[in-house]
Amino acid sequence: MSKGWRRGYTTGTCAAAAARAAVRALLESCPSEDRVRVTLPRGEEVELPVMVKRGEGWAEAIVIKDAGDDPDITHGAAIHVRASFIDKGITLRAGPGVGIVTKPGLPVPVGEPAINPVPRAMIKKAVKDFLPPDQGVELTISIPGGEELARRTLNPKLGIHGGLSILGTTGIVEPMSEEAFRASLIPQIEVARAAGLDTLVLTPGRQGQRQAVENYKIPAEAVVLTSNFIGFLAEACAERHIKRLLLWGYVGKLVKVAGGIFHTHSRLADARREIVGAWAAAWGAPPGVVKAVLEANTVETILTILEEAWGREFCRTFWNHMAGLASSRLKERLQDKVEVGTAFLNLKGEIIGWDEKAQKILEELGHGRKQGELA
Repeated sequence: MSKGWRRGYTTGTCAAAAARAAVRALLESCPSEDRVRVTLPRGEEVELPVMVKRGEGWAEAIVIKDAGDDPDITHGAAIHVRASFIDKGITLRAGPGVGIVTKPGLPVPVGEPAINPVPRAMIKKAVKDFLPPDQGVELTISIPGGEELARRTLNPKLGIHGGLSILGTTGIVEPMSEEAFRASLIPQIEVARAAGLDTLVLTPGRQGQRQAVENYKIPAEAVVLTSNFIGFLAEACAERHIKRLLLWGYVGKLVKVAGGIFHTHSRLADARREIVGAWAAAWGAPPGVVKAVLEANTVETILTILEEAWGREFCRTFWNHMAGLASSRLKERLQDKVEVGTAFLNLKGEIIGWDEKAQKILEELGHGRKQGELA
């Protein structure tokens, strides 16, 4: 975390604070509090502002999510918790904007509100210490606008329908936390495993995901978004006994893997031209072509340079070789625990290079060749 950046609170912390305020308002006749204190999983106590309202047989509290300086999609969202009495126990319900789990593989059972285990425990702890032993309470959590926000997350792919998840393992949002972002991608693998899949497609972005599912008829459950964390997600797959991986996506991103780069953010490693240029030279490209590759502004320009120099057929062979090299690099990283194939796409979504293992994996996944693809 960068020095001076402000931390925020998870949706789990906000829901716990709202639940505590709502239950206190339901139990007590004193004026509603405007701040509430809750305990985080590591024992730290924090105080959050809260708004409370009462009705006949219910009380509701609202906490506005403050993610600090992190660009969290839920920053500014209103977390509502409505409390009403029941005979016994503490029951959690999903209101509007909070999702329901519809697929196995997540830490919450199918049919339950998408409230992860740590937030569940926080919410219950926040109300249990002053709830009378013979009194139960139902807590309905809602997030206005949550269903729309959820469309911009992985929830639809993970089988969480109707809204956002209530998340958080520490209760705190660390600004720009790469660790948290990487961890948020892991459930895709768990859902795929629960669906019985042991062959997965790793792709850095949503464009590759869309092309895989819509144009090549690959099952959506088999496609895992990696963002820039290709090595991390591949290792996570190996740890979960995935047998085969297809590295799939735009050549401008994935050709970095052929150079042994597994965290592909351009800020950390942008050697695309150098990797292609070095191999083009090794394959006999004249110095002028290599120089043009090294000076190209985009990978699409590189594709054009090589095709004009070599012709389409030779370029296919070259890019097939580069795809095989990327597979070998990733397989080495995984210590040969997983079979790996690679397919490079251009911006049109056409396969411009793939190795033999990628072709077999695509056949296994039931892909039908897209009209106009180059390979």
